[in-house]
Amino acid sequence: MTDQKRAWSGCGGSARPQESPTIAAIRATADMALIYAPALVPELLPEGTRKGDEWWSRNPTRADRDAGSFSVSLIDGRWHDFASGDGGGDLVSLAAYVWGTRQADAARDLARRLGLHLDALEGRPADTGSSETQRQRLAAARLEAEQRQQREATEREQRHQDAASLARTLWHDSRPADPTHNYLVAKRIPATGIRQRYGVLLVPLHNLDGDLVNLQRIYMDGSKRFLSGGQVTGTFCPLGRIEPGVRIFICEGWATGVTLLAHYGAAAVVCAMNAGNLRPVAVGLRSKYGGLTDLTIAADDDRRTDGNPGQAAANAAALAAGALIATPQWPPGAPLELSDFNDLYCWEADHANE
Repeated sequence: MTDQKRAWSGCGGSARPQESPTIAAIRATADMALIYAPALVPELLPEGTRKGDEWWSRNPTRADRDAGSFSVSLIDGRWHDFASGDGGGDLVSLAAYVWGTRQADAARDLARRLGLHLDALEGRPADTGSSETQRQRLAAARLEAEQRQQREATEREQRHQDAASLARTLWHDSRPADPTHNYLVAKRIPATGIRQRYGVLLVPLHNLDGDLVNLQRIYMDGSKRFLSGGQVTGTFCPLGRIEPGVRIFICEGWATGVTLLAHYGAAAVVCAMNAGNLRPVAVGLRSKYGGLTDLTIAADDDRRTDGNPGQAAANAAALAAGALIATPQWPPGAPLELSDFNDLYCWEADHANE
């Protein structure tokens, strides 16, 4: 997974000094593709829908049944699969990922579709036959891409600040969570580290500095939502004693984290909230605590999903952060739809007397 993520990392933005003609041509293609993103992205990912300035789709490289974890920004071309952790920085890397090809090949095919004739992608000596009109198109596309990315960065920061302010207000106006809430009863866990507002559980998400920046809201039916525009990548819900020298377990969901804390002997857990966030959280914690703290990724075991995205994301996070991995050990007869440590605990509790 780590090698794959490097392969899809993308290289959007303006040309840089001393880069090869091929890289420069890939960048130029990515800049031009961004102008046509609202039409181009649905062609690449037809089984999706637009939500604001993003395109949400099923992952065509996996056996996803529904859309919901794979998103592409129509502003700057960045894309991310929150289930597997795959992601990239531009539409060339997206095309390469979807088509299963090299970025140079994807860029060549996109360039042709966009009416560009880029010598480096066609195997010709640089600048042969390049027209002044094309050079002007590329320069204008590069400028527009840079301006778009600057605007998006500014607007994203403002959205993060607005969501963080709302998170603090909602948290302040909430009360201790009701231990008989449907979700807590179904998961057989205590209301550790959370609060409740009306019938909605509030799971706090903090950044590495300890600031409350977002909330995950869990409703009576078990559905979950983050605050719109809030920061998610690199944030987590801390449980237990998070300090140097204490082994920290990093898992996906809050229910899994509470299960590790309450029933499997963990002293410190951070909940990354999704598979794609395991790596940013693990790398952030390693940077903050260095070698003083042991990290263990408590992986989801998505046995029924092609490629086992939970396990793959855990492997990538462990490799990037120098962490260990813990995986649920399924007893004989455990159904394949069980995937995490909370599933394991609940199933074993239900079958304790058999």
